[in-house]
Amino acid sequence: MDEVNEQMTVRRQKMAKLDAQGVPVYPNDFRPSHTARAIRDRHGDLAQPELEALSEEFSVGGRIRALRPHGKAAFFELQDGTGRLQVHARKDRLGEEAYGRVRSLDLGDIAGVRGRLFRTRTNELTIEAGEVRLLSKCIRPLPEKWHGLKDVETRYRQRYVDLMVNPEVREVFRNRSRIIGLVRDFLQQRGFLEVETPMMQPMAGGAAAKPFVTHHNALDLELYLRVAPELFLKRLLVGGFDRVFELNRNFRNEGLSTRHNPEFTMLEFYQAYADYRDLMELTEELFVMLAEQVHGSLRIPCGEQEVDLERPWERLSLTEGVARYAGVKEADLATPEALRKLADRYSLKLDPGLGRGKLLVELFEHLVEPRLIQPTFVVGYPLEVSPLARRNDSFPNLVDRFELFIGGRELANAFSELNDPLDQRKRFEEQAAARRAGDDTACEVDEDYLRALEYAMPPAAGEGIGIDRLVMLLTDSPSIRDVILFPLLRS
Repeated sequence: MDEVNEQMTVRRQKMAKLDAQGVPVYPNDFRPSHTARAIRDRHGDLAQPELEALSEEFSVGGRIRALRPHGKAAFFELQDGTGRLQVHARKDRLGEEAYGRVRSLDLGDIAGVRGRLFRTRTNELTIEAGEVRLLSKCIRPLPEKWHGLKDVETRYRQRYVDLMVNPEVREVFRNRSRIIGLVRDFLQQRGFLEVETPMMQPMAGGAAAKPFVTHHNALDLELYLRVAPELFLKRLLVGGFDRVFELNRNFRNEGLSTRHNPEFTMLEFYQAYADYRDLMELTEELFVMLAEQVHGSLRIPCGEQEVDLERPWERLSLTEGVARYAGVKEADLATPEALRKLADRYSLKLDPGLGRGKLLVELFEHLVEPRLIQPTFVVGYPLEVSPLARRNDSFPNLVDRFELFIGGRELANAFSELNDPLDQRKRFEEQAAARRAGDDTACEVDEDYLRALEYAMPPAAGEGIGIDRLVMLLTDSPSIRDVILFPLLRS
């Protein structure tokens, strides 16, 4: 029998003994009066005479994280959702039977404590226990060594233990919640209405991605988990909501990586009577606000480097970026043949059927994206890779679009919206043809969306920001799995 199983056997025996004594092992009648943080905030600066003058008793519930028995007395640390507080339990105060139950507690047990506050000789704020109750027995012992790369996979699979023993992990997810709240407040203060759109859709659209497919039995209808909420949000622009946003879950049937999880959180927002340049300004404002609130500075750590979010951010065209980092002239990127030759130089294996636009994007992702550490708006995207974006007035083979890159990662995608139903139909039909030819990320012709456009959608701009990647940036987390509580993992 291994050590873990031996400890589990001992812990079960303790449970059986308590049960035989009529002591509940999993009661549900204890109610804490305070949290550890509330006690520290309110009384943490009081000296011992001031604590003695308090008539108040305090009750706290939490997990035992340290246990130091010393004969007729024991110290242990209780950790709740706000922090830790030391507890002192004495045999002469509790009585022999109750103190015996304290001595039988194990690391990881959930306990409730009631008592008065005092300071130890080392000046540690402590509860002098008048009552200690076991509230939930921890049968499986906590891991002693949970840190290090060798345990990363286990940490993701057993996030409940990861959160329990690693306070820095809990802080990441507290920050995630705070960031989402700040984003929501930022948009609502600017007149955006938060909405909810369908997560199961009769047609997958709004992004070039392979969907998950499900089936509704009662309607005998094939449905898709949404890859993006875009087409429904733009229907709301048609309906008269001029500023809308959704903090949504998207699902894309794609691979796993440090930047990709099949289920992820996206912010999408749309603003009537605006173009993609207006959203550049709004995006800078949003990121600057978040950095100041979370870090108190516009200079934030990013791995071994530092990102400076001071405005304005760099603007870089797609062709300019490829030319710069490939060491060629922009004129040398004018034809598919030239792009393929450049791809061969870097040993990139690309689909021979790709057009110039997709070739350019592939080269950009390989050569340029990892080097864009400082915030950079990349513009000048080809029409070929932007089926929902408005054509540029001066260069009709390009669209009014930007992608934002920080720390070598894409964080946002935005464009002036295509609101011409005839042009949109043509692009849908081209996408449908690509799908029939084998591109399972291309969309079908969405007749209802085209009908909506025929009722006239106001000129508008829209943007999607990956919340998971945003949290990665603001918490300096190297993997998307570090900012998703329960990431999908291989079996």
